[in-house]
Amino acid sequence: MGVFTYEAETTSVIPPAKLFKAFVLDGDNLIPKVAPQAIKSIEITEGNGGPGTIKKINFDEGSQFKYVKHKVEEIDHANFTYSYSVIEGDALSDILEKINYEIKIVASPDGGSILKSISKYHTKGDHEIKEEQIKAGKEKSSGLFKAVEGYLLAHPDEY
Repeated sequence: MGVFTYEAETTSVIPPAKLFKAFVLDGDNLIPKVAPQAIKSIEITEGNGGPGTIKKINFDEGSQFKYVKHKVEEIDHANFTYSYSVIEGDALSDILEKINYEIKIVASPDGGSILKSISKYHTKGDHEIKEEQIKAGKEKSSGLFKAVEGYLLAHPDEY
């Protein structure tokens, strides 16, 4: 098994606490609302939302994937960090055992935020992850993030 790690940073004009609340804590409700063309629904299948919780993310019919299941690993409300693993679903294909994601939202000097993410792809056997696959995933994640940011800018009194 190999582990391929990728890091990314995205900036936002939204302050960290508000962004964390909307994107992470209420993401199950907000993301399908602001990006229905990508995420059809998110449902908790096990747990109460905290560590150990299993969530099923159902993708829109036009997506190349049907669903994935996430396992919440850690939520730190004070430090705006969140980690989860993709543990099941057709996005893992026959190449990946699991994918770990770590998100940390920190304050930027201008009053906004910097979202720092680390993705760890755990492959089966000696498979390798192609850069194009990672780039496509990053673009989708960035699109969801920008949709949430756009919603918060259009609805400044929420969250």
